[in-house]
Amino acid sequence: MDLKDIKKEYFSVVDSINERVIKIRHDLHSHPELSGDEVNTKHLVKGILEAFGYEIREFDNHHHGLIADLNLVEDGKRVAIRADMDALPILEQTGKEYASQIEGIMHACGHDSHTAIATGVAIAISHIQQELNGNIRFIFQPSEESKDGGSLQMIEGEALKGVDAIFGLHSYPYLPTGQIGYKYGVMMASADIFKVEIFGQASHGARPHEGVDAILVTSMIVNSINHIVSRRIDPLHPAVISLGTIEGGTASNIICDHVTLTGTVRTINEGVRTTIPKMMEESIKGVSKSMGAKYQFSYEYGQPELINNSDMVNLLLNEAKEIIGEANSIDLVEPVMGGEDFSEYLKIVDGAFFRLGTCSKNKDSCFPQHNSKFDVDDDALQVGMKILGATAIEFLGVAK
Repeated sequence: MDLKDIKKEYFSVVDSINERVIKIRHDLHSHPELSGDEVNTKHLVKGILEAFGYEIREFDNHHHGLIADLNLVEDGKRVAIRADMDALPILEQTGKEYASQIEGIMHACGHDSHTAIATGVAIAISHIQQELNGNIRFIFQPSEESKDGGSLQMIEGEALKGVDAIFGLHSYPYLPTGQIGYKYGVMMASADIFKVEIFGQASHGARPHEGVDAILVTSMIVNSINHIVSRRIDPLHPAVISLGTIEGGTASNIICDHVTLTGTVRTINEGVRTTIPKMMEESIKGVSKSMGAKYQFSYEYGQPELINNSDMVNLLLNEAKEIIGEANSIDLVEPVMGGEDFSEYLKIVDGAFFRLGTCSKNKDSCFPQHNSKFDVDDDALQVGMKILGATAIEFLGVAK
């Protein structure tokens, strides 16, 4: 069989298992698990893939990742497909019959669809394995939504050992079902976090001159930080500094002596990324000194920019055009400032990440991610399975 016939057979299998994959997605959606708690999700996937001949590797009780290998050719190429598994601490309000059964937790970012799609690809690939000239690995990753990101756990656990290319997708409610979004080069921003503590001196609210008002100092720092991007960073290099929390004060008539604020920084340029924390501390130090306050500033580098490999994008895009047509393969052109820890894999192995359109107004699946009404159009699962699987097949080639 040539590659065209192999893919045709693969597509036929995908069509035949589509309803099963939808049921898997609904099961996962009904039973979401937060970052670091993906125990049942892992065991559901494990049980399915073991039945189809995959070699399974697990980790310890504090790391719920799963690696599933189909080893077909000794010393042959190996392609990996990654899916994240964790949910979010959000109360679901979709009203769907498969809505979350866990109070205050829901799949509001589509990771249930990612896991179901990867599981479906694995099932379908197992049916045509004798035709493939290489090996395939499925990486089911925990904790993508956590601060540190679970991809580093998987990498430390040798998830990329022997891998020659890696592919992944993310559900995308900003494109209609039946379309995908692709991007050459930088696709998503780095995602860092910071914490600032301001130490003043308490006094009676009626005698502010006897204290150092940490709230006032903080407000001046907030104003100064917010001018970094608009006045100190080249506007041709997008960056975002967002403050997420401010906590301080104990009573209305006491000058506050301690405030804590936290936030995130997003950039798509490594030079800008390393410059911003220096500029932030300059602002914090200057304001604090002028007001007689002390400060502590901590900055934590998170996931790097997600940078797609052009050759791998070409490979994936060619398959997408064959499956859904050129008009439905959308060049996203500009990167987005959201972060995604798939970027850690791409630092080590060539690969590509793409957006899977999931918006259907008739099915109420156009709400943004991390929204209590977010849902994925089930019709998108079949598209995701076909594109991911065909890309893997193309990469591995025909059995000799």
